[in-house]
Amino acid sequence: MGVRHRRTARGYIHSLIPCTRMADLIRVLLSVLIPPLGVFFKVGIGLSFWVNILLTILGYIPGLVHAIWILASKRS
Repeated sequence: MGVRHRRTARGYIHSLIPCTRMADLIRVLLSVLIPPLGVFFKVGIGLSFWVNILLTILGYIPGLVHAIWILASKRS
């Protein structure tokens, strides 16, 4: 099970958790406990991560909904 690489404007990056069903389950569990952590492991530090931090500060439920939406919609 190798690390997946993606091409970005700045070069190649790798996701912190390899893309598998178990990794998806771990991301969802992390998102339920701490929503920004699940988003971080999916997309890294970017706009989605900071939006999720803001939503989580405003309320746990908005941060959780956003985290689950990010995990479900962004496929790497």
